Amino acid sequence: MHSSAETATPKPTSSRLSKGERRRQLLAMALVIVREEGADRLTLSYLATRAGVSKPITYEHFGTRAGLLAALYKALDEQHTQALQAALSGGHRSLAETAQVLARAYVRCSLEMGGEWQAVGAALSGSEEMAAVQQELLAGYAYLFVAALGPHSALAPAALHRHCVGLVGAGEALSVLMLAGNCSEQEAAATFAALIQGGVHAPSA
Repeated sequence: MHSSAETATPKPTSSRLSKGERRRQLLAMALVIVREEGADRLTLSYLATRAGVSKPITYEHFGTRAGLLAALYKALDEQHTQALQAALSGGHRSLAETAQVLARAYVRCSLEMGGEWQAVGAALSGSEEMAAVQQELLAGYAYLFVAALGPHSALAPAALHRHCVGLVGAGEALSVLMLAGNCSEQEAAATFAALIQGGVHAPSA
C-alpha cells in the first residue's frame, strides 16, 4: 500500500472519461482536498472546481456531500483491506505467525492512512450514511479475519465470527490509541497480535 506522500495529485481534466474512470478521478481529487485543506473543505461544488468538471457531474456521482464522504471512506477502506489480503497471502502459517502478520499489517495500514481516514470518518459521524458504511465494512473485516483464523480455531463458526467482530473492534481501538500518540506502532501491533492469538481458542469445559 502506498503512503499518503506517495500518491500523486490527479490533474484536473474535462476530457471524456467512462463513468468508472470519472468516479475514480473525483475520489482521487477528493482525497487530495482532504489532505491539503481538511475534510470540512470537501463539498460537491468545490470538488467540481478542483477536478475541472461541471457541478452536475459531482452530484450525479455522489448525490450529496455525505454520499461523497461515504464513497471516499469506502475507497480508503478498500486500500486497507487489499493490504491485509496481500499480507495474508502466501504459504501455511502457524496461529502465532498469522496473528503477527494480521496485526502488523492492520496497524501499519492504519498508521499510513489514519489521518485521512479519521478526518473523513469524523466528517461523517452521526450520519445515516456512516452507520450503513460502518456496518458494511465491519462485516467485510470480520469475514477476512474468520477466513484467516478459521483453520487455527476450535470455535464453532458462529462463535468464531463473534470473536472476530470483537477483534476488529480491538484493532480499531488500538489504532486510534496509536494515532493519538498514546502507544507506538510496535506496541499496538504486539497487543493486537496477542489478542488475536488468545481470541480464537474454544473455552475450556
